[in-house]
Formats: sequence, structure tokens, C-alpha cells
Amino acid sequence: MASAQLYDTIGATYTATRRTEPRIAAQVWAALGDAQTVLNVGAGTGSYEPPGRDVTAVEPSAVMRAQRPAGAAPCVDAVAESLPFEDQSFDAAMAFATIEHWRDPIAGLREMRRVARHVVVFTYDASDPDLFWLNRDHLPEFARLWTGRPSLTELAGAIGARTEPVLVPWDCADGFYHAYWRRPEAYLDEHVRRGMSIWARVGPDAEQRAVHSLRDDLASGRWTERNRDLVDLDAADLGLRLLIA
Repeated sequence: MASAQLYDTIGATYTATRRTEPRIAAQVWAALGDAQTVLNVGAGTGSYEPPGRDVTAVEPSAVMRAQRPAGAAPCVDAVAESLPFEDQSFDAAMAFATIEHWRDPIAGLREMRRVARHVVVFTYDASDPDLFWLNRDHLPEFARLWTGRPSLTELAGAIGARTEPVLVPWDCADGFYHAYWRRPEAYLDEHVRRGMSIWARVGPDAEQRAVHSLRDDLASGRWTERNRDLVDLDAADLGLRLLIA
């Protein structure tokens, strides 16, 4: 399913659980440097758009565009692989948790590089999905989603980017897939799960099996036994990365 179709299907409730996490936002905005004109590609409902800058958004899903709040940056209906802007139109281009849905991530990154002098992308290093206990113990299908997709090294190489780890705070305000690593009960809540595209991508059978397995582990104490090293962590490295070029 293409990105726009996926989010037209599942994105209607995204504003309920998906919001800007200030500590991650600070890292993204710092990476943007002194850029004043910023293109936000795959902008969704507008989370992580930097205040005090001239932002233009790109979002192909009508459902997501409709949820952008009043006063949000102007939003263009377009896809990353074909951005309707002249070369070097922006000081910087950013993308947050979106390139995994692009048909051709390399082409999209090169388009961002074409239209902007600086690129900042929040993405995921899929080389070790078992960093996250939910993948390791309950959702092996997660790793299969990345089969045939470009590696982090390939993505970085396409635009000459460096990588920077993004730690996920234990009380992360943004309800993305990795957000609840120290709050496992949250994954039992269907309302919370609906804000994560991963479940639509693996399908209902895998989702329900993972939920039942996690519920059993929490009830039996197995989750606590397997993950006792997480209890005292304030933030975790789960493979999330910034590409900065």
C-alpha cells in the first residue's frame, strides 16, 4: 500500500496519540542549524515543524492534511520522489518518520537534496531489530518489513549524510512505535496502537498474536524478567537515527 493510501486508511486518529516530543524535537531542530526556510516532507499533521521558521509542508494523504491545525504551515499535495520546487529553493528539508513508507527512499532523499541546501531525516536503522523487545519477543514480522529496503548506510550514502543516534525517553510524548519501551501495557491499548502504522503493515493476525503474547508475558512476569535492565533507564537507543547532510 502506498504511503498516501496507507494514511488515508489509518491516519484519521493520528492527532490523538501523535504529537511532538520536545526532547526529540530539540535534537531535530538543532540539526536544522540556522535554516530559515524549511521544507517538511511527509509532514503528516504537522508534528516537529520548527516554530519561528518559514515552513512549507508536503503531504500526499488528504486525511492527514485535513488534520493539520489552524495556523499550520501551508501544505502541498505531493510525494517525496517528485517535489514540485526549483533547485535549492529551501535552506533545509526535513522528514520525520516517513521515509520507510516511500516507494523509492533513495529517490526521495535525492529530491530533498536537490531542493534544499541542508537535509535532516529522522529514520530507523533496521540492521538489529531485536534491540526492541517487542520485535524480539512478539513481532518477528517487523524485521521482514525491511526486506529489500535500502539500509541506513545506503540511505546516508545517497546524500552524503552522517548519522546521529536519537534516544527515546521513557516518558516519550509522541506515541510512535518505539515510544512505550518502558511502558509495555500501552501496546495492549488499541487506541494507542492505531497511532502506529506498523500494525496496518503487518496485518491484523500478527497484531493480535503479538498483543496476546505480550499480555501473557505481562501477566506471568516474563516481561519483567526478560527486560529488567530497562527499568532504570531514562532513555533508550532502539535504532532511531538522524541523517544529517
